[in-house]
Amino acid sequence: MQGLHPMGGELPLERPLVLGGRTFSSRLLVGTGKYASHQEMKDVLALSGTQLVTVAIRRVNFDAQLGTSILDHLDRERYALLPNTAGCYTARDAVRTAMLARDLLQTDLVKLEVLGDPRTLLPDPVGTLEATAELARAGFQVLAYTSDDPRLAVRLVEAGAHSVMPAGSPIGSGRGLANPSNLRILRELVSVPMVVDAGIGTASHVAQAMELGADAVLLNSAIAGALDPRRMAKAMAAACEAGRDAYLAGRIPERLYANASSPEEGLIEEAGPAPEQRPQ
Repeated sequence: MQGLHPMGGELPLERPLVLGGRTFSSRLLVGTGKYASHQEMKDVLALSGTQLVTVAIRRVNFDAQLGTSILDHLDRERYALLPNTAGCYTARDAVRTAMLARDLLQTDLVKLEVLGDPRTLLPDPVGTLEATAELARAGFQVLAYTSDDPRLAVRLVEAGAHSVMPAGSPIGSGRGLANPSNLRILRELVSVPMVVDAGIGTASHVAQAMELGADAVLLNSAIAGALDPRRMAKAMAAACEAGRDAYLAGRIPERLYANASSPEEGLIEEAGPAPEQRPQ
């Protein structure tokens, strides 16, 4: 349903989350690293309601002789896999890792990460743009991890990115959304899915990202590092749904001063004494 937005525009239309030609009802994407055990990971994924999970391809064991792999603990009927190029610092390494992931996992989806340095883990803009263009030409559905720079996001879409994944704040920092204004602008400039990724620390950060118009949120450390990961997974799922509903509902405008919620008409005026009771 579409109507007038209280901020002066129109209510946003509900649109499904489509990634790689597949529609997802859950808008929470969850990582598979840092859990205390495979069982904890399985419990968290189930409680979060996620349908798309990220896997760092360099950390996956594909040799059965070396023992079980994380893939042995993921229900491929229940979860779609999103391989990522975590740990790559050049476009060349990221492209090679993506090619390997496609061969081994039989998916054209890839979360592209080209990092600038190991201390900040911030995305390298030039390398990301270069790798996005090359992978798009090779037929990949690229979800590009990027900064919150709106113009860079536009360039990534022009280069063939299927989705842009702006960082809320540095990976694993738990700081939430460092620059909400940039995310709002970015949302207006790109029509592809916007997935807020990195820096999420708690449920309110997820809700805020969704209220700004994000199509989805991807997180890992905020759940895996919580004192009770299973309860946190449930909290993140609820926040994601609440934030999306708030965005679609259209929030009231912010005001500097009060705006009474009750009508001023019909107020009872202060009554003085009756004429016959007034002193002469």
